[in-house]
Amino acid sequence: MSKEEASERGPWAHIIRGMWRSPLGLIGVMLTTVSATLMVLGLVVEIFGLTNNVYVSIFAFMILPGGMVTGLILIPLAAYLRRRQWFKYGIAREHLQINLSDHKHRKLLVWLIVLTVLFFTLLTVIGFEGYEFSDSPVFCGTVCHKVMAPEYSAYRRSPHAKVACVECHIGPGVSWFVKAKISGLRQVWGVLTNSYDRPIPDPVQNLRPARDTCEQCHWPEKFSGKRVKTFIHFTNDDQKTPIINNIALHIGGMNRITGKYEGIHWHVSNGVKIQYLADKKRHNISKVKVTRADGSKDEFINTDVKLPKDAKWRTMDCIDCHNRPTHIFDMPDNMVDLGLYSKKINQDIPGIREDCITAITKQYKSRDEASAQMTKYLVKLQVKRHGQAFANKHMADLQKAGAFILKSYLDNVWPDMRIKWGTYGSDIGHQRADEGWGCWRCHDDSHVDTKGDAIPQDCDLCHDDPE
Repeated sequence: MSKEEASERGPWAHIIRGMWRSPLGLIGVMLTTVSATLMVLGLVVEIFGLTNNVYVSIFAFMILPGGMVTGLILIPLAAYLRRRQWFKYGIAREHLQINLSDHKHRKLLVWLIVLTVLFFTLLTVIGFEGYEFSDSPVFCGTVCHKVMAPEYSAYRRSPHAKVACVECHIGPGVSWFVKAKISGLRQVWGVLTNSYDRPIPDPVQNLRPARDTCEQCHWPEKFSGKRVKTFIHFTNDDQKTPIINNIALHIGGMNRITGKYEGIHWHVSNGVKIQYLADKKRHNISKVKVTRADGSKDEFINTDVKLPKDAKWRTMDCIDCHNRPTHIFDMPDNMVDLGLYSKKINQDIPGIREDCITAITKQYKSRDEASAQMTKYLVKLQVKRHGQAFANKHMADLQKAGAFILKSYLDNVWPDMRIKWGTYGSDIGHQRADEGWGCWRCHDDSHVDTKGDAIPQDCDLCHDDPE
């Protein structure tokens, strides 16, 4: 084209042509068009549930919007650079004008408005979908699959499986949402550089206070009274007759008759503040401060517990007892006892309880190795105990028992994450008190005040026999 022909074109014509006549403009148009098209397809797939692949959602709701925005930036940039090139070669400079009397300008303006509305509507919808997806349990549990697989597996079989992760880990409000997303970037970096902790440290430090999260559904003013809990166990000597213990837990809360807080939940009742000084695991507690509703105060000290100088005071809340409210990991003997009680393990096979516990607690190098060897090892133990003929006769029951204990193992043990039986414990009760878990961290008769009075350890403070 000659300079004369080019000069006849107006500034808008130069801009439009610049979108198609330069590599940068072409890339911008293609990136915007392809991204927008795939975003629409991804939205359709999400609406109709055509796939449950988490990476499709990541691509559609997180990567493609960035591609579309980049393309929209490149288009005017390419037009601007193209226009500057025209000036360089002597085309007369003209100001951009919108003349509504010119039907071409009106048409261009209408198309510009329509496309702008469509693009921003699409970005808004996709942005909201991306926000919801990033807050979903599927995103939290499966994107960083190797890291979060143990916690996600425990979450899906927990009492809070219908509660989204963000409701506890973030809670309502913008400030904690921003903090969580910034923290998430650090965690993503840990995954990319393979520098994350194995296992994931427990307890979670800097977790939002439970009063902002747990008490959205549970609150100490609600009176729960007593709740009967049943414990069922077997022994190796008698794997047919269960030992059944029923205890009535004094859960308490605010008694509507007396107007007073009582029971276990007195610890977090209104007007009561309990603080303690402990190590990072919160197993070894040296000091406990108690401020009661009537204003009285006490400080209990265990002089045998020595802590580092950087130990910090913590105010007790729900998580100090309910430390695994969702990510609950089992113990091997409890799972074998459940198998016996539910008849998934045949009680009539002599020594089956002991052999199942031996097989399920064997040190396997990986979950794949456990899947391949556990049932075989159980059969081998039975052959050693009773002979091959006996094992062949009961092979169907042994296979069924092996499948049950293998599933229990796969629900609780991840060698590559250094998670074994007992890595994570519960601070409810005192079944593993000798390992530093539970109520006896404080209620051990070793924390005493200046008068020599200890934090009581009376059994009937928390439970008694059902009436």
